[in-house]
Amino acid sequence: MNDSRETSTPTQSAPSPASPASRAVVGVRRLKEPFEKPTQTRIFSVSNQKGGVGKTTTTVNIAAALAMGGLRTLVIDLDPQGNASTALGVPHLANNGIYEVLMGTATIDSVVQKVAGFPHLECISSNTALAQAEINLVSIVARELRLKEAIAELTQSRAAQDLAYDYILIDCPPSLGLLTVNALAAARELLIPIQCEYYALEGLTQLLETYSVVKKRLNPDLKLSTIVLTMFDGRTRLANDVADSVRSHFPHELIDIPVPRAVRISEAPSYGQTVMTYDPMSPGALAYMQIAKEIADRGKGFNSNVVNINYKKGESA
Repeated sequence: MNDSRETSTPTQSAPSPASPASRAVVGVRRLKEPFEKPTQTRIFSVSNQKGGVGKTTTTVNIAAALAMGGLRTLVIDLDPQGNASTALGVPHLANNGIYEVLMGTATIDSVVQKVAGFPHLECISSNTALAQAEINLVSIVARELRLKEAIAELTQSRAAQDLAYDYILIDCPPSLGLLTVNALAAARELLIPIQCEYYALEGLTQLLETYSVVKKRLNPDLKLSTIVLTMFDGRTRLANDVADSVRSHFPHELIDIPVPRAVRISEAPSYGQTVMTYDPMSPGALAYMQIAKEIADRGKGFNSNVVNINYKKGESA
């Protein structure tokens, strides 16, 4: 559904990008009550090997919304492009990011950075060195478990300080390489953003097969818990057909709150912000806030559901 602000002309007023802190406060005030706290840290791998499906956008905006709901949240930028760090306004520090943690040259606690304007949101940034990780990890023993071991160290440290995270979201690269496998091995839940366009379901079978292998051999606790529909344009038959297909195959995993294709969502990262602070009342921000609320509500009594790992695009339910 379109909002008049999404198609505004240059002569109309636009939201000021200068004050993410004040806009975060506005977002917090919109909440009638804090979100439900999970009984233990929920660790999500946000994965889809197809690029351009809104994976990073979904990661940072859900994280921002959870933090606005009073939940202590950490984003780990595991994509060499570093877009999640950029969207959160976190600098890409040389020799002080997730690559150094994976290589064992830095402790994970030392690379955590605060996100401006969010008392409950932190980030571990990516840097250009992360592009070498796929090669450099090959010769390391237990290379698939490097991130899992680091996160375990961090969560134990924070719990001992009575600063335990409620949520950790790992933004994966658009591939099924070693970085994504590390994320799947470290996570307890898999979140898949699916773009509401023709190629959206291409490769989903491959992702689910990778999920199944990781679950069997590396991480039996991993569950496909969440699917989010992104870039939804309700005016098109195609978008509605994709949404209907996902609803029929993944009724338990899908959070049926489609994120609209919106200008504000695309503009926000250029100002080092999420849409939650750039334009808190835009349709995109409202959708992500509702999705985050649903994720938090589901966390109260989360149970795994049977996942159709044999899904193929175009199958009938």
